[in-house]
Amino acid sequence: MATRPVFIESSKPPYFKMVNIEFKWNGGFAKCQSQKNINAIHTAFLSNHPDYGILEISSKSTKEIGTKLSAFSLLKYVPSIDKSIPVECIYQGSKVFSNGGPYTDLYLKSPKEAKTDGRLKSSGELKGFHFENIDYPLGNGFTFYDYIYISALNENPILAEEIIKYSAFTDIIFTPQKSINCQAKSAAIFISLYNNDLLNTATDFVKISSLCESKIF
Repeated sequence: MATRPVFIESSKPPYFKMVNIEFKWNGGFAKCQSQKNINAIHTAFLSNHPDYGILEISSKSTKEIGTKLSAFSLLKYVPSIDKSIPVECIYQGSKVFSNGGPYTDLYLKSPKEAKTDGRLKSSGELKGFHFENIDYPLGNGFTFYDYIYISALNENPILAEEIIKYSAFTDIIFTPQKSINCQAKSAAIFISLYNNDLLNTATDFVKISSLCESKIF
């Protein structure tokens, strides 16, 4: 058995809730095994929450829209390079460490290359983020990752129209004990802000974080 979170919309700060779901885990690294786990957690969640529309957001998703919404695929415009690039590349390339960074050359790498770049592990403690001449803190409840993911969705109205059909999200690889950043969590925040008519108000990191500020993990 395994336990993984499902992130759902919320009408109150921090504008998401995390529901832990226990399900039978299928071992192995093949995509088909991950998709068995996705189906298992979704089935377990829906047995107690039948009114929710649930979506896996990752490259392992069983639905095309879930793959397109993955941080490896979702694009955000970066003015300094006049190009739209994957959220994952912005996140990794904007990291500032005690001994280096940001490594903005990662903006032009593939998401996999950006995520596995050796400098991200050899540059000391992660201190924050620097993106487009603005410094961002690590964050507790609301993070830089959430901000760029939500910003990217706002720049992709076709995908935004699709994601609002759902109200619960998973990322089968994510475990709260290892990270606070999760594309499923970011999606749940986006949906909550949308449903509460706050997207137009939450136009920058400071404004959104002030709405969502809360220690979760």
